[in-house]
Amino acid sequence: MSVQKRSLSLGRIWAPSAQRHLPGILAQANRIAFSAGLAVLALVVWQLVAYFGSIPEWKLPSLWQVLQTLGSDAGLIARHARVTAYEAVLGFTIAVVVGLALAVAIHQSRLVERALYPYVIASQAIPVIAIAPILIIWLGFGILPKVIVIVLITFFPITVNTVDGLRKADPDMLNLLRTMGASRWQVFKIVQMPSALPLFFSGAKIAAAVSVIGAFIGEYVGASEGLSWLIRRSSAQFLTARVYASVFALSAMGIILFYAVSYIERLATPWTRRPDEPVRTSESR
Repeated sequence: MSVQKRSLSLGRIWAPSAQRHLPGILAQANRIAFSAGLAVLALVVWQLVAYFGSIPEWKLPSLWQVLQTLGSDAGLIARHARVTAYEAVLGFTIAVVVGLALAVAIHQSRLVERALYPYVIASQAIPVIAIAPILIIWLGFGILPKVIVIVLITFFPITVNTVDGLRKADPDMLNLLRTMGASRWQVFKIVQMPSALPLFFSGAKIAAAVSVIGAFIGEYVGASEGLSWLIRRSSAQFLTARVYASVFALSAMGIILFYAVSYIERLATPWTRRPDEPVRTSESR
């Protein structure tokens, strides 16, 4: 095939594909631009208030001072951020395993549901900040009590959402597979788990963001490193710009974890995408 004919063929393939994907790309670009615009506006207002207002620097440092601190103390903040990130990711991973196991057990067994589900709900009625000191007394100042705090905070949305998703499986499909002699595992794998995945990921995204809060609480009660420890020490020394910079690092950590889970969700549940989202096809590759 000549170069001219090949280019014409590629053009015929690309043009409809581009027309089909363009609305979704533009809509996503508009959402990103709007969100970025709001963030820029808030940062500009902050800088103006801190610069022209009469608020002392130790109460409200300017955005520029916080950015300078992020640069000058980057090594210090990164060292403590690694500790907090490790705790958050480890606790979140364990919470996913525990939450999924509990959800499947509760859905599959009425006895387990009656025995455990009330305790799952009751676990959220006790403030974790009250449990954390007890865990420190029992287990010391290592990583274990912090991970337990994170798991206690994050497993609940995963368990409850997954149970709801398993219960929303199509009853007609369930009856069809059972009529065809499918085993409980086959029914679970083919119908129930795909039905539960969207709600599972909804709970997992909440848990991913909240895991950073759990790590912060665990470190706040008792730790010698981590962003929570750094914030407490900097606050006691009136290094407010470093406090704000550390809070920025915590926020970035939560956002990264949330979007990491969202990316996995897009790969695992392609059927849940909105109609305006671009879909990879053989023509668009």
